[in-house]
Amino acid sequence: MAWSFPVARLFGSELRIHVTFFLILIWIGFIGYGQGGMPAAILNVIFILALFACVVAHEYGHALMARRYGIRTPDITLLPIGGLARLERMPEKPSQEIAVALAGPAVNIVIWAVLMVLLGGRLAPIEQMIDPGGGMQGFLSRLASVNLFLAVFNMLPAFPMDGGRVLRAALASRMGRVRATEIAAMAGRALALRTVFTEPGTA
Repeated sequence: MAWSFPVARLFGSELRIHVTFFLILIWIGFIGYGQGGMPAAILNVIFILALFACVVAHEYGHALMARRYGIRTPDITLLPIGGLARLERMPEKPSQEIAVALAGPAVNIVIWAVLMVLLGGRLAPIEQMIDPGGGMQGFLSRLASVNLFLAVFNMLPAFPMDGGRVLRAALASRMGRVRATEIAAMAGRALALRTVFTEPGTA
């Protein structure tokens, strides 16, 4: 991908970072600095780095599951909006595509579960989670909540998100992949339109 550069090679895939990723770090640091000075700016940047480490783990979940079916993942690119794992080809069987799609959110669920164990099964109060000075419990609680959100959000049936890929694969087992892709894409557009045109409190 243009404007990206390699930083490591893990599990047979090249990990790349898009240059615009650093813009979000600067922006988040600037916001933190305005809220609580340099300590808050540093904490905000550390949180974003931890969050994107979870995003990378999510993408490697897809890559490692794809490898089980003989599909290589040449590279994974970290973008400001998330991660992108580039598979060399699509899984041949719908069941394989479902497994590959589910592997990413499953990683986020595992991370959430581990963090909840570390937190003793209880999240910090919301005030502590959003406070830059909320301490380690607030930091881990926020990271746990974001991982759960990522898992749920990615499972929305909106192609090309993971949930949309699961929907397409399920449909492809009953019809052609092209038609299944069209239906999954329409479901994604319908979900997006509902989100845009539904006012708060009317959903």
